[in-house]
Amino acid sequence: MFEDAPVHPPEIRARARQVFLSGVTVAEAARTVSLSCRTVWHWCRDRPDPVMLGTALRCFRCRDGHSAPSNPAAYAYLLGLYLGDGHLVTTARVPVLRISCTATWPGLIEACDDAMRAVLAEKVQRVPHPGCVNVQSYGKHWPCLFPQHGPGKKHERPIVLAGWQREIVEAHPGEFLRGLFHSDGCRVANRVTVRGKGYVYPRYMFTNESADIMGLCQWALDLLGISWKMNRRNSLSVARREAVAVLDRHVGPKS
Repeated sequence: MFEDAPVHPPEIRARARQVFLSGVTVAEAARTVSLSCRTVWHWCRDRPDPVMLGTALRCFRCRDGHSAPSNPAAYAYLLGLYLGDGHLVTTARVPVLRISCTATWPGLIEACDDAMRAVLAEKVQRVPHPGCVNVQSYGKHWPCLFPQHGPGKKHERPIVLAGWQREIVEAHPGEFLRGLFHSDGCRVANRVTVRGKGYVYPRYMFTNESADIMGLCQWALDLLGISWKMNRRNSLSVARREAVAVLDRHVGPKS
């Protein structure tokens, strides 16, 4: 009676084949994934590749145990978009990351599409709806990258960044803010009248019902030394000229 062969995670098989196809020997590929030469030889020589977990090799949380994305700036931007206007559906057979973008801002739709591809996606869909376009991507490994997903609305549950996410945002606070302001923020012309004389100056507004997400926005602004002010319970304003100038360099108006 023969024992069943051990079942190895598909991402290990994918990694072994990737290493082998880069030009090394079977033995070297086997050492890379800490498995026997015979097992890796079967994977690399005997059988064609199955329909691969397309995102397994691209998931920086699973690939080789590393936790650093190849494009951390794109991840920081996508994280900001997700916390603002995104949600992750995990009830289907394959999870889908979906971010709603205003249809009148084609540049935002392009930027969201580019960020998804840079972070994980092999394919991105754009699904039009009245007034908006859902930019979405299916992938089994999206939940690895957005542990904030869960049942219910974001403002009705805690939203806390993992340690590795905080490190990425600390290194790229401008991109994180760009994602937040592109989703739930805007740059407006503020008009005021002082002693009968009218003035117009630009300012940024960020609105979100989640106190935790608002706190993350405040934290990222503090990282860049940008002064801000809460003008309502759920609304933040950046209005000082020098603060707006700094935010312009990182965010800028939607397009």
